[in-house]
Order: sequence, then structure tokens, then C-alpha cells
Amino acid sequence: MDWVRGEAIGHGSFGKVSFAIPRKQSTQVMVVKSSTASRSDTLMNEKLILDEIKGCPQIINCLGDSYSYEKGEKLYNVLLEYASGGALSEKLKNSGDRKLLEIEIRKYTKSLLKGLHYIHKCGYVHCDIKPQNILLGEDGQVKIADFGLAKRIESIKDDKLRCELRGTPLYMSPEMVTAGELDTPADIWALGCVIAEMATGVPVWGYSDLAQLLMKIGVGDELPEFPTKLSEEGNDFLEKCFVKDSKKRWTAEMLLKHPFVADEDDTVLLNEERCNSGSLSTSPRCPFDFPDWVSDDSSESSVTYPITSLPSPAIQELRNLNGGSWSTTPAERLRALLSGEIRPDWSAADGWVSVR
Repeated sequence: MDWVRGEAIGHGSFGKVSFAIPRKQSTQVMVVKSSTASRSDTLMNEKLILDEIKGCPQIINCLGDSYSYEKGEKLYNVLLEYASGGALSEKLKNSGDRKLLEIEIRKYTKSLLKGLHYIHKCGYVHCDIKPQNILLGEDGQVKIADFGLAKRIESIKDDKLRCELRGTPLYMSPEMVTAGELDTPADIWALGCVIAEMATGVPVWGYSDLAQLLMKIGVGDELPEFPTKLSEEGNDFLEKCFVKDSKKRWTAEMLLKHPFVADEDDTVLLNEERCNSGSLSTSPRCPFDFPDWVSDDSSESSVTYPITSLPSPAIQELRNLNGGSWSTTPAERLRALLSGEIRPDWSAADGWVSVR
């Protein structure tokens, strides 16, 4: 598709986002994400993944890619559909009290679950679910975006020794922080963080530095604070997302049948399933309650962590603290964080994102 670059609307560590104007008359409104060709690995990864998972209404649609030469520089460009409603983070920021009504939260949550279920069914983990990466169409339809950090599940399982910290710390799951474990449950934990933020207008974790944040997420039994104004069904839904043991955390498919997001017909079906199962409980959660089991405790396992996906100065200091390697136990790493030896340099510009 032949196009010209329009007004810039944002930028990030990968490059910039601008309007893309078709040279030939067209009603299609597009945006283009661009990066220098020499640093286009993340953007190329996003393009390849979007091509594989296309066809889901809850996922941003990729319209093609191309190279261009601008101001003597070779750029790699990915064309995407334009989400006129902007990012969910902007909607929260512009809301009067910085939070949404529960009816809106339920609607967005159901759409997010549909998108995540599709992504996971296609064999991928998004790895960076957060309000900034959730776009809204003209009709308010959710569009999950930014797949630059997404990873195929098979590659994670085939390469067990290459555990990475991927994503944004505020939305990282406990297993990611303590063991670098990356799988579909990590997206569900992040979803819970997004839902709580929609209900309160602020992130679920309050922290003064990265070390304290990682300690809070990865150590002990502390969970994010549940919104006080969310309904009982909403808090029950969050309980299923905020399960420390990733093996017992509910999947997107299971959560789609939860009363918080289920349509009336779905709720009736759940009640029928509960009755057929012989359960006497009045809770619709019964069909999905996990039986008790003993899971393997890998908290003392030793793995190597190449930190390639989180360009934070604090993360590099964590690595330096261990002699340039992550070949140490999660407990030792977190004890180092707690000691206060790490002082993140927040003045560094790398990794920060500015969006107009």
C-alpha cells in the first residue's frame, strides 16, 4: 500500500507512531509504527505475530509493512488500523475521578478475555498487558496492541534455561519476578492488575523504587489491594486472577464463564453445569474450583537470566550485583533487593515512553 507519513502521535523505545495517509483516495485510517532498520527486531517480531493471529476483533489489525528512506535513514514500518478511542490509559486519565463505572469494566474485561483467549489458543503469551497497550475503537471495542514482547509458548518450553524478565514491572506476575517463569498465567495476572486499575484509577501497587516493587510482588503472600467499590462478583473475579501459584490461576477460557463477565445465558448454563455436577454449593464457581494438589516448589532452582527485554537501569544494577549473571536463586536475588544496595537511576532516558 502506497502511503505518506502524517502527524506523529506517539513514540517509544522501538521508534515512533504516526498517521499514515494513503496516496490514493481511501476511507481507511491507518497509523504506522516505525523504527530504524538496524533496530527493528522488536517491530518485526510484532508484525510476524500479528500476521499469525489475525482475524480476532479484539486484536489490533496489521495492514502490511514496508521500508522507507527518510532524512537519509532507512526505516522499517508496520501499518496498523487506527483505534480512534485512544489507549485505555488515556481514558482513565481523562475520566472525572480517574476510574470507570463497573458496567464499563465488565464490558472491557470480557473483550480483553476474548482477545487473550485467542492469543493463548494461537500459542502465544502477550507479556505486556497494561492500559497503555489496550486501545479502544470508535465503538469502544477493545483492541489489544503492542506485541513486540510477545513470545511463542513452544519456544519458552523448548528453551527452559533462557528465562527473561519481559514486560512492565507494575504488571508482572510473582512467578516472573521470582523465577523468570513466562507462560499464559502471566497475562491473567496482568489482566487482574488492569481491572483493579480501571476500578480505582491508580495502579494496584504503590512503590517508591523498583527494588521495593519487585520484593512486594515476588515475596510472601501479599496480594494487590482489591477495589472497595467493586461488586462481590468483581472481587471474586480478581481472586481468580491474583492467585500466587500460577498453576492454580484461572485461564482466560475459564474466566469467560465467570458471572462478572458472563451474559445471562452463560450464567444459566453455569448453574445447570453446577447442578449436573452434583454440587450443593450455591456458588457458580464450583465447576472450576481446583482440587487440592501439591505443586513442585522451584523457588530454590538456579537459572540464568539474560535481561534483554527490560531496559531499566535498576534491572542492570540487579544483574551487576550478581557479578553480571542471574545464576542465583530467586530468594538470594530478592534478599539483595531488600538490602537496599540497589539504587535505580531514574534519570536515565532509556526505556521511558512518551505519548502525546
